[in-house]
Amino acid sequence: MLLYKLWRSFVKEILLLKRDIGGIVIIFVMPLLLIITITLIQDSTFKNLEGSKIPIIFIDNDKSEVSKNIKQELEHSKSFELLTNFTEKSAQDAVFGGDYQMAIVIPKNLTKDINSNIDSKVQSIVSSFGLETDSSAVKKNVLKAQDIHLYFDPATNIGFKNNVMNAVNKMVFEIENKKIYKAFQDQLGTTENLEENKNLISFKEITPKKGAMEVIPNSVQHNVPAWALFAIFFIVVPLSINLVKEKSQGTSVRARISPTPYFIHILGKTFTYLIICVIQFLLMVAVGIYLFPYMDLPQFDVTGKMFQMIIVTIFAGLAAIGFGVLLGTVADTQEQSAPFGATSVVVLAAVGGIWVPVFLMPEFMQTIAKFSPMNWGLNAYYDIILRNSGIGGIAKEITFLFLFYVAMVTISLFYERKQNAV
Repeated sequence: MLLYKLWRSFVKEILLLKRDIGGIVIIFVMPLLLIITITLIQDSTFKNLEGSKIPIIFIDNDKSEVSKNIKQELEHSKSFELLTNFTEKSAQDAVFGGDYQMAIVIPKNLTKDINSNIDSKVQSIVSSFGLETDSSAVKKNVLKAQDIHLYFDPATNIGFKNNVMNAVNKMVFEIENKKIYKAFQDQLGTTENLEENKNLISFKEITPKKGAMEVIPNSVQHNVPAWALFAIFFIVVPLSINLVKEKSQGTSVRARISPTPYFIHILGKTFTYLIICVIQFLLMVAVGIYLFPYMDLPQFDVTGKMFQMIIVTIFAGLAAIGFGVLLGTVADTQEQSAPFGATSVVVLAAVGGIWVPVFLMPEFMQTIAKFSPMNWGLNAYYDIILRNSGIGGIAKEITFLFLFYVAMVTISLFYERKQNAV
């Protein structure tokens, strides 16, 4: 009997949705437009960072060994296009004017001064061991510091500045090390091959692999689950509006005086909107698999992951439905439910890492993000897509999502009962 009543409640929700075809179209079409637009924008940004060369001004006043090595390293990095037809003054004006992101100016006599300083230091060290050295060179142990000038556009990202400065420091450090090693060879008369003097420690990045292919996160792997979650939570708006309509039209009164328990009506709404959530997610995945490759975007790979992702979608849908039920129960008018519902979804998306990755947020915002149901859902999707987790690996997130649904519905039922108590 309860199953029949649940079925009738489900049919009632479908009939209500059929009266607002425009709203249903918006629920499905709006997220698709968002995912396509934002993925295109973000992917072009990634391509600019990874594939295109950034034009920078390179001025070589040294024109010797060290400056040539620095120039060669910059060219081999495949990240920069070096522009050389500038003076330091014109380069400074061009960079500070925003025409270029940065300029590197190598000072005069850089190689000569480095060689002189290294020879002087090495001879001082060798002489301290009682070995024969050129005493006249030791007395000339006067260090001449040389500065490589780096000009940055004031609007340049601080991360880009730090990366470039670290790269230049690393290049100079390696050049100095080789020269120091060569100077000791000359002083001590050794014949060891300089090329064999390799680093004892190196870094090797290890990423998750699928077969022989490395799995590297891209814009599609972020945007498909992220905007699927946004679409799922956006059902808060039509769901809360329908609940408010039922109160204003007297439907909720008839539901309360009927022999059917009120929670059956809530379950009917849950099943109806859960189907909508799954359809939204499948449409997003279809765009990622079939449309994105035709738009020169990476294809969304769901091989062996679809079942786990559907599970996350169901529990994320439950969380969104619970929030919508609470909002529709508490709100008295559509003017209250619609704006608040849309605004709250946008806030949850921002806090949950849909727009800005959580690790880029201030520390206190990272703490707040841990309480966002969208963040739980996004982390669960990441675990599946990027970390190849199974159901066990996402158990914590889907548990939180289910408890959120239970909490929202429980509060709604208590609030509805209190409001209609005689």
